[in-house]
This record gives sequence, C-alpha cells and structure tokens, in this order.
Amino acid sequence: MLQANLPNGLPGVRARAMTLVDVPAVHTLESQLFPADAWPLDMFLAEIVHPTRGYIVLETVQEGRNEAEIIGYAGLMSIAETADVQTIAIDPRHEGKGYGRALLDFLAREAAVRGAEQILLEVRADNARAQDLYQRNGYQQIHVRRGYYNDGVDALIMRKELLAPASTPNDDATSKTPEPTIESEAHHD
Repeated sequence: MLQANLPNGLPGVRARAMTLVDVPAVHTLESQLFPADAWPLDMFLAEIVHPTRGYIVLETVQEGRNEAEIIGYAGLMSIAETADVQTIAIDPRHEGKGYGRALLDFLAREAAVRGAEQILLEVRADNARAQDLYQRNGYQQIHVRRGYYNDGVDALIMRKELLAPASTPNDDATSKTPEPTIESEAHHD
C-alpha cells in the first residue's frame, strides 16, 4: 500500500496505485521500452502485492473517454533504512513533460515515509539522458556493476540521501532525529 501523496497537477495524466489489472499493459510497455531486460509478467505480479513494495502508474486523462492509456509506471522496494527504485519508465511519446521527474520524486517521498534514509537505483551506462535526470535530482554514482544487463551493458549504481542535514552545534544532543526532507524535483529511466 502506498503511503506518500500521489503526484498531482500533471497536465493530461493522473497518477494512481498500480493494480493487478494494470500488469498486462505495464508489461507490454516494459517489453517495448526494455526489450533486452524486460521483467517477466510473473515478476510484476509478485512485486505489486509484496508489502515492502510500492508501485504507481501514470495514465492519460481524455475528455469524453472512459478508457485511459498507461504511459508510465514506477516501483520501489523499501526495507529499513534503504530503498531501491525497482523500475521507472515513461512511454517515449510522453517524455520531456516532467512525468518521469514526478515519478522519481514520488518514489523518494514514498521511501522517506517508509523510513528510508537513502534511495538507490541502477541505470544503464549507455542511458545518458536518464543519468542526467538522476544527477539533476540529487543522485550520485557510487558503483559500477560490470555486465549487469542481459546485453552486457554495465549498470551505474546511484544513491540519493533522504535525511535532512545533520544537526547544528546549537541543537540539543537529545533532540529528536530530523524528519526526512525531499527536494521538490523528480524523473525517468
């Protein structure tokens, strides 16, 4: 179950929790976007019902039409102090509109609400556009996993700290731990 507020105010789309009914459409988009590394359908089904996970979709909103098209999705695993972006994607026809940034920001907020102090992700070494977005949103490269992807491409491991800065010298040493803060920016892979 999702705990953070969903992104809102995005032109032409709405965000909502991913459901089992969404999995076939999400899997189709996944297969188109990541042909060498697409998750199997069963993996999505297992992921979205797991209690340490949180998944959302972005779907189009069109006047006079009951049917919406899923144009993006994202998922998170959060255990103790560390969260991991499991997946994040936007249909290329809808890139450049801030949708991916909104998904990325949501994942960081969801991780913080769940108690994570940091969020990690893997990005293809040949995906400069996604790397740039992550860097602009506070992620820093911390490691390389050689040959991580099925086609032999390396994965860059990136991390973003979710905690507020450490207390100042004037703070009482017994004061409570600072609440997590998240920058108000967000992304896509």
